[in-house]
Amino acid sequence: MVLKKIELRNFRLHEDTKTNFSKHLNYIVGGNGQGKTSLIEAIYYLCTSKNLSQAKDFEVTSFNESYFNIIGDFSDLTDNKVRVYFSNIENKKSISVDEKQIARASNLIGKFPVVTLIPANHSITQGAPADRRKFFDSVISQSSSTYLKILLDYNRTLRQRSSLLNKIKESKSQKLLDELSVWTESLVNQGSEIIEHRIRFLNLFKDYIQDSYKRIMNNSEVPSIEYLYLNQSNVSNIKELFISELEKNRDLELIRGKNLIGPHRDEFIFRINEKELKKYGSQGQHKTFLIALRFGEFFYLKNIIGRTPLFLMDDIFGELDGFRANKISEYLKEIGQAFITLTNLSNFDYLTNSEDDLIININNGQIVNA
Repeated sequence: MVLKKIELRNFRLHEDTKTNFSKHLNYIVGGNGQGKTSLIEAIYYLCTSKNLSQAKDFEVTSFNESYFNIIGDFSDLTDNKVRVYFSNIENKKSISVDEKQIARASNLIGKFPVVTLIPANHSITQGAPADRRKFFDSVISQSSSTYLKILLDYNRTLRQRSSLLNKIKESKSQKLLDELSVWTESLVNQGSEIIEHRIRFLNLFKDYIQDSYKRIMNNSEVPSIEYLYLNQSNVSNIKELFISELEKNRDLELIRGKNLIGPHRDEFIFRINEKELKKYGSQGQHKTFLIALRFGEFFYLKNIIGRTPLFLMDDIFGELDGFRANKISEYLKEIGQAFITLTNLSNFDYLTNSEDDLIININNGQIVNA
């Protein structure tokens, strides 16, 4: 899959920007606050309908403007035109593919696969368990619409069950306890499916992460990932375990009025040479593991869904030592189309440029030359 061109209107500094892209590497170059990251952000909107930096939609609309508009032309087996439009006045976002409006934003997920490597991704290896769950859920959702639907249903069940637990905490109503059992059954059924999907995914994904890590560090370090679900790992009868854990924690859930058991509380543990990365890993190992995760995600999605994802890299090379940066630069040549932001090109002699690559210079929301 290739993004051939993009048009931005009233998107941050980009009041009226249009540019074509190379189907290989696109280096987006500009100083801080000049609009290079905004271009990456807009591409992510086209692929997911969401904001890369988790900002609110109205926050990315240009100052004193009432809307923003993003249009992108994709090419794969067929050509597709994607449009994301947001109105500040109505506080409403609309998404269309080939001029047909998409009813739900979730319907866009996986149609135009995308992989990101940005500074905020540090939380995947260094942050809370929720950050790791979010990463894995995102990858699986792009490759499986079934998983995405189950995940959305499960999250709705969590909200309903949480609300009910709160009411029971206040009222102690027997009628509500009977209703709780119905939502608990849904929780177990949907949650068990999520866990099973995650286990199957990890069994496949471990080879991709190991291969990507090896490409960067040769054989000097061996990465691994353990999935700790329902406070256990390697348990075959997931439903039985789920029910048992809920029964153990039933009184505590009623006292606290919240969901305490389920895949929304599971953990993924990263290790290097069998040592837990979060506890014992160096900054270099954290960076390498994160990069290997993203390259692993790229090749996994490419093989599973049969389409080549876009690769978005924002301000990453400035954080890396020369050895890792050189390895990644070589690796990028194998992935197809990528968008890479840089503050300048003068200090990046290790980047391998070819005549097929494109350098886009941005100054104050304007493309100087492309």
